[in-house]
Amino acid sequence: MNDPQSSVFTAFVGSSRLASGSISQVALAVKNALAHHPTGSVLIYDDRSGRAIDIDTRGSEAEVLARLAAPTPEPLPRGRGRPKLGVVAREVTLLPRHWAWLGSQPGGASVAIRKLVEAARRTNQEPDQRRERREAAFQFIWGMAGNLANFDAANRALFANDRARFSELIRTWPADVRDHAIALAFG
Repeated sequence: MNDPQSSVFTAFVGSSRLASGSISQVALAVKNALAHHPTGSVLIYDDRSGRAIDIDTRGSEAEVLARLAAPTPEPLPRGRGRPKLGVVAREVTLLPRHWAWLGSQPGGASVAIRKLVEAARRTNQEPDQRRERREAAFQFIWGMAGNLANFDAANRALFANDRARFSELIRTWPADVRDHAIALAFG
């Protein structure tokens, strides 16, 4: 997960949407739902990735929120790079002609690679966002609708970026699942 505190999460009880919002809001809604129906099946999805997540809802609301707020341990800093600036050294494998070109650029290989990456990020921002939405929708429907009618055909329409066909194929799915899949896939 990226930053769980800034992401949006959605919880489902069966095929009905229970709550959508921050991890704290959704966790408390799930805790409340499970208190009233302890045998209910609740799934929580990270809307950014479409993947199901687990939350420990044991204890009081304060305990649940404290566990969610607990920082995840930072990985140990590596020896190379400039960690205080967020620079991390990693290995890159290139052909000798690529290294020669990078070495001849002003500022050296690192500056040239950073510029190339930033230019590619700007150029590919919209296609990358479409791909991320499509992947999130796929992960969600795989978990929630993998056994529903037209799943395979809907999946093909999703990856063809055919909103009309996708919507038509999932028309008979439970309303909350259908609506959430469309929202994840196409915004």
